[in-house]
Amino acid sequence: MRTHLPPVLRHHLTALRMLLVFTVITGIAYPLLVTGISQAGLSHQANGSLLKTNGTPVASSLIGQNFSLPKRNPQDETETPRPDPKWFQPRPSAGGYDPTASGASNLGPNNTDLIRTVRERRAAVAAFDGVRPESVPVDAVTASGSGLDPAISPAYAYEQVNRVAKARHLAPTKVRKLVARHVQGRVLGFLGQERVNVVELNHDLTRLA
Repeated sequence: MRTHLPPVLRHHLTALRMLLVFTVITGIAYPLLVTGISQAGLSHQANGSLLKTNGTPVASSLIGQNFSLPKRNPQDETETPRPDPKWFQPRPSAGGYDPTASGASNLGPNNTDLIRTVRERRAAVAAFDGVRPESVPVDAVTASGSGLDPAISPAYAYEQVNRVAKARHLAPTKVRKLVARHVQGRVLGFLGQERVNVVELNHDLTRLA
């Protein structure tokens, strides 16, 4: 004999069945399908675009990082990082390339603090790379919106060639050719600007040296 359940209970049982069905579809089947496709066709990107040295992950090409000299006093939290002349330097970062502190300074173009900082950075970069202040590219003195941008302009990369070559005792033409190989064009041919991934560039620089 068929049991007639109250309408309220039937509705709850229907909802429970739908919950279980969609949990299996969206919570198990779909993630497994997407993971399988990504691992089969785009495993490098799906796993974080990691750069490896001797099989050991050393960086991600998606996240910029500092290429600075070790602190004179490791205990001093206020010591300003000093750029290492042996590496191509990234653009400034408001968060010091800390992935947990992503963000910009939020200072506007008319802010006096920003204007002073840009002038100080321009003078420092010019002295560091041995060029005239007026030739320093904009991205060398301004931070990105995320503070984690690994890209710099080709102009800034080429500006650093002589300094890196001298520090590593390499021929400038050899280092310049390495930079040229890392120049990426606009996305789809018309979006954005040409760029150089400084993390990938420095990773290949170790092989060149």
